[in-house]
Formats: sequence, C-alpha cells, structure tokens
Amino acid sequence: MSKTQAKQEKINEPKANLIPIFLMGKRYDVPDTLTIQKATEYAGFQLIRGCGCRGGICGACGTVYRFANDYKLYYGLACQTVVEPNMYITQIPFFPANKAVYNIEELEPTAETIVKYYPEIFKCMGCNNCTLSCPMDIKVMDYVAAAMSGNIQQAAELSFDCVMCGLCAARCPAEEVQYNIAILARRLYGRHILPQADHLAERVKQVEQGRYESMLKELMKADKSQLMDLYTKRQLEPDNADEMWEPEDKSHL
Repeated sequence: MSKTQAKQEKINEPKANLIPIFLMGKRYDVPDTLTIQKATEYAGFQLIRGCGCRGGICGACGTVYRFANDYKLYYGLACQTVVEPNMYITQIPFFPANKAVYNIEELEPTAETIVKYYPEIFKCMGCNNCTLSCPMDIKVMDYVAAAMSGNIQQAAELSFDCVMCGLCAARCPAEEVQYNIAILARRLYGRHILPQADHLAERVKQVEQGRYESMLKELMKADKSQLMDLYTKRQLEPDNADEMWEPEDKSHL
C-alpha cells in the first residue's frame, strides 16, 4: 500500500462517536466504545486507586451511576461497563462494612457460627437485589440462604467466583455484607469440611526437606536470555487438563 493510499484510508476512517458523561458533576465528551474506566482516563483523570486488574477480577472498581431524568440507581464494575450517553458516574473506593474478626481454627462449620459473626443475615428480605447487582452473575441470595441454613459447602461453592467488589452490599436494604459472609463460609468449608489434600502435604514436606534448593539456585544464576529461553520452551498445560496432569519432563517435580 502506498503512502497516499494509507493516508486516504486514514481520512476515510469513521470518526469516534462522542457522547456526554458526567464525572463528579462535570461533563466530558468521550468515545462511546470505552468502558467507564477508560473513559475516565480519556477525560484526563489519572487512576491510581480503584483500577486494579482492569479485567473484572479484582473487584476494585465498583461504580454507581444514574442517567438524566431516571430515578433508578445502576451498579457495575468500571472495567466492564461501557459508557452510555448522559451517564452520571460515582466511584466507590471501598465499603466500610462489618468485617468480623475470628480464629478459624476455633470455629465450627455451622449456621450458628455464621449468625454469631454476621447476625444481620436474618434481616434478609429476599429482594434479590444482591444477585441482580453481581457482575460475576453469582446467585448471591442463594448462597446467603445456604449459609443461613447451615449448608456451608453450598454457600462456599456458590460464592466461589466472588471478587469482593461490594456491589451486593451497596444494594442491600438489610445492610448485609454478603461477600464477608461468603468468605467466612469458604474458610469454614476449607478448614473443617473439605478433605485435606495428601499430595499437597507431601509437596510441602519436600520443600521443607530442601528438594528444590539446587533448582532455585540454578535459576538465580541464569541470565535474562537463559530465563526467557526456559520460559518460551516450557511445556504448557493443556486447556481443561485434569488435576493429575503432569509435564513430560518430570525432573523438576
């Protein structure tokens, strides 16, 4: 392609459709293809907190927004939610919510334990706002109900994908902190119900006995090019591999 053709194609490229959004009450015109997070940067703001992974995993960018002439409040993660015209945006940096302090070794995996540390769980109205607000499509009300009934395993499994963004708590009229209830359920399940992994105990024993010391020293002596070569030539674990998968070269296991 000639320079003239390339220049002409650039001229013919469709221009971005700019739409108005409002950050802290001030209007900014931003491309309609951006997420709230990218639109905020496009508007000239530097994000140093509440941006985290930028991929819907860390849960740090919980956002509340409204539209002009619309009484409803909307919620989402800034890294996932695409901007819309006349969106009024407010960031939520964190939730100063009830966070119980406990020693997991001393607790029993029962409903009584959940209620002891989070008694507000019985204020649940069954409105399902928590589930509707979840960016990970978790059935939040269902795991809260499971925890309330003492089904710790179900509560742990249903809440496994929680990223602790806090949007469920933001919408809860009963003032519950669902994500902290979920953490307690998962800790109870992992410590007192889930069978211990024998292979993990064996691996810890091998580490303590110094099995991998020489391998680590070799890596520490290697230069950047050697490390890059090792990295690019490593055998990748196949997608959807079962938990017992092992590489062909087992010399470093």
